[in-house]
Amino acid sequence: MKIYKYNELSETAVAKLVSRNADSNNEIRGAVENIIAEVKANGDDALKTFASKFDKVELSSLYIGKEAISELADTIEENVKKAIQTAYHNIKKFHETQKSHAEKTETSVGVTCWREVRAIEKVGLYIPGGSAVLPSTFLMLGVPAKIAGCKEIVVCSPPQKNGSINGYVAYVAQLLGIEKVYLVGGAQAVAAMAYGTASIPKVDKVFGPGNQFVTMAKTIIQSTTNTAIDMPAGPSEVLVLADETANPKFVAADLLAQAEHGADSQAVLVSTSETILQKSIAELEQQITVLPRHEIAAKAIANSYAVLVSDLTEGMAFSNEYAPEHLILATENWSSVTNQIVNAGSVFLGNLTPESAGDYASGTNHTLPTSAYAKSYSGVSLDSFVKKITFQHISAEGIRTLGPTVEILAEIEGLQAHKNAVTVRLSDNK
Repeated sequence: MKIYKYNELSETAVAKLVSRNADSNNEIRGAVENIIAEVKANGDDALKTFASKFDKVELSSLYIGKEAISELADTIEENVKKAIQTAYHNIKKFHETQKSHAEKTETSVGVTCWREVRAIEKVGLYIPGGSAVLPSTFLMLGVPAKIAGCKEIVVCSPPQKNGSINGYVAYVAQLLGIEKVYLVGGAQAVAAMAYGTASIPKVDKVFGPGNQFVTMAKTIIQSTTNTAIDMPAGPSEVLVLADETANPKFVAADLLAQAEHGADSQAVLVSTSETILQKSIAELEQQITVLPRHEIAAKAIANSYAVLVSDLTEGMAFSNEYAPEHLILATENWSSVTNQIVNAGSVFLGNLTPESAGDYASGTNHTLPTSAYAKSYSGVSLDSFVKKITFQHISAEGIRTLGPTVEILAEIEGLQAHKNAVTVRLSDNK
């Protein structure tokens, strides 16, 4: 892991260092545009062809139904069921606190305004299943979708080698009351949910993380269809900000927890202590050797780096520029710098708060913005699955009070019909 000294980096060098997942030659975009075009033109046939090409499986059906889901769910161990149930209840508890209640405000005499929540009717959930199957992501997306009251929840996940899904994903589907899971992965799943096929319904909004191809597909369909997306959520990343109070063993474990997601993941260590930095890297090199996914983690670490800073404030300045998906404050002094956090997807405070807890079971959502999109996007929440519609009611007294103001503003903008819509009412309510 290469080490940089922050005080030796120019502004341009910092900008280059924090840049990631760029598609400078448009190779990914071009490939994804072709996939989307194929799905749009050929629907289910294209999806089966892609399953054969990318997933190495021949599909006779593009989904599994309630009975098959139930049979698969019954195959998993009781201790796993209990762990999933615990995660489910914690995620549900946290997201239920995000429910909002309409409050009416009288903005002027006789003029009442308020806002009401309505669920997005049709949502599509993409559950990754390439190098690792993620039932946790199913929980993170399915729980708030259910709480919001979405009428139709379409779930896509890549088929396994046996042409089905695994028992863990099936058990989550059972917990959530999802009776059908579509066996589609990658950019083609995003395209299928955006345009609809004979088998897969078109949705109003697509959710879920994925690799650079999935993220690119989401970006493209957002700008070319009337289907929205939650956010660009691509290859996973973490930034650990550590001082002399950090535990190098914990720091190394946290870096590797992100690195094992995929070869295109990134783990960044920022430290005020050269000793902690060196010890953490040594720990990382030791711990990586025993990981089942050590080859994947090693590729991600090769794409990662460390930065030596003078103090936590300087570390936070770098972190805000990087805008990490996950930010871990590996310090006993975390309370002194939380007010400096401007850009981050989710934050983990102190030496005993691993990012893994948020990934699985603390209750917060792990579907978060990556690639510096934390500068402008929030992670998935209950709000992601709803729309907020404004209402207003004006009484006779209200139109007499507010009407002249609207008439003047409409007149200065040259919109006579707007003015007249008020004038005719004032004439009838003198």
